[in-house]
Amino acid sequence: MPLPLIILAASICIASVHDGDSIRLCDGERIRIANIDAPEMPQSPKCERGRRGWCDYRLAAQSRDALQSFILSGAVSIQRQGQDAYGRTLARVTVNGRDAGEYLIANGLARRWR
Repeated sequence: MPLPLIILAASICIASVHDGDSIRLCDGERIRIANIDAPEMPQSPKCERGRRGWCDYRLAAQSRDALQSFILSGAVSIQRQGQDAYGRTLARVTVNGRDAGEYLIANGLARRWR
């Protein structure tokens, strides 16, 4: 379940952090952080039998919590790059100029998208 979160930074309102690689804006737009993959949260359909997914639930919670803390640490910027197969906006997300994806990768909480 996403943690409730309201962040107003540089006119960007973030309603929630779903997991380590996706957030939802207050207007409902779903943002998928581009070029990374974070572990799946419990009940993810990607972790059902026979499907491929990174299903380390403990690490998934750590990744989500780290992204939430990172986003709370400063001014958020979103550079949209397109859409994924699920209709989410693919974007580079930065906080005070630091890349959220690179931050998660450096801390072992996400990996580069293959």
